Amino acid sequence: MNEEIERRGGANVDEAADLDAGGAAVIMQQARDRARRELRVPRPALFATWGLVVLASYGALWLSVRGQRPFHGATAPSIVTVVALVAAAVIVTVWFTDRASSGVGGTSVLQRGSFFLALAAGILALEIEKEALSDAGASRPVVALLGEAVPLLVVGVVFIASSVSNGRLDWARLGLGLWLLVVVVAGSWSGPVRNLVVCALAGGGGILLMAVIEPRLRRP
Repeated sequence: MNEEIERRGGANVDEAADLDAGGAAVIMQQARDRARRELRVPRPALFATWGLVVLASYGALWLSVRGQRPFHGATAPSIVTVVALVAAAVIVTVWFTDRASSGVGGTSVLQRGSFFLALAAGILALEIEKEALSDAGASRPVVALLGEAVPLLVVGVVFIASSVSNGRLDWARLGLGLWLLVVVVAGSWSGPVRNLVVCALAGGGGILLMAVIEPRLRRP
């Protein structure tokens, strides 16, 4: 009798342990899912933000140069508008990323820092190259074409370079990076004025489209 009671007691203990282990696994999975949701940067919102900025910035530049005879480049008000739009987009980006990664350090911080550093360094280097071409006697249309290509070219290269993370390929980044390079190459053949339209519609439109496509690409 005592042996039977001990066996039943042992079986109950084992069942309780199994239930506790199962419950703990469920709780841990729920905690991981919640952390993943809270730490996820809302990339569709960022794509939408930057898509609108690219569309509006190149659009503003186009409005300032259309009909120029001869071509002499973007006006000061349009350049100020572009700077303001980009600054606003940077603030939105920093706010979203800081909110998603609050309290998180290590590799994620380094990845974000390297991304923004590469972006800033690339744009600065190409802007210096543009000034060097101007000093060397290059025409205003040629210098303008380089200046128009600089932002999308750098962003495209950075997206491609950062499309592999933790051994996984980010198809959204890779696809967008390649598309922006195609836009830069194709638009450059249309001249400095029409190229602004290409960059605005194809570049900004492509980024806006990615805001819709990217969540579907991340679905398991």
